[in-house]
Amino acid sequence: MAMTITDPQEFLKMSGDQLDQIFRESPAGDIPQGEGEGTAIIAPGTEVSDEIARLINIFNWKGKVFDPARGELRNRILPLGHKAIIARVYKDKSWFDEKECIVLDYSKTSLVAQWIRDEIREVSPGIYLGLVYWEKKKLIHFALQFPASS
Repeated sequence: MAMTITDPQEFLKMSGDQLDQIFRESPAGDIPQGEGEGTAIIAPGTEVSDEIARLINIFNWKGKVFDPARGELRNRILPLGHKAIIARVYKDKSWFDEKECIVLDYSKTSLVAQWIRDEIREVSPGIYLGLVYWEKKKLIHFALQFPASS
């Protein structure tokens, strides 16, 4: 049985293997709409390249803003949360386990992040767990939390 996550901060206490298991057990869910608050999860013991550490630091990532009607998103970066670094958004098979996920594909939309692919799945209502790939190498996890629908 999958555990219920109510706060993405809970992910920060988990190992990479635990996060992978939650991702594996979760459905893709619907493509989110609107602004999601982001949490970068760099698990203890994970080898993170200097480039990725710099990328997160330089862009000061805050989250993502999804527009499912257009099939795209923009990342919220820098201290003021500028909306930049566009990705195409669609459902496809995960590189992780071949099951359906929501793909955030930067390959044709961003010079800065063209080698990045994110995959997300909805682990609890409004909470998504994601994987970041650099080319085809899985690097880190991240979470997105969307406001509850009213």
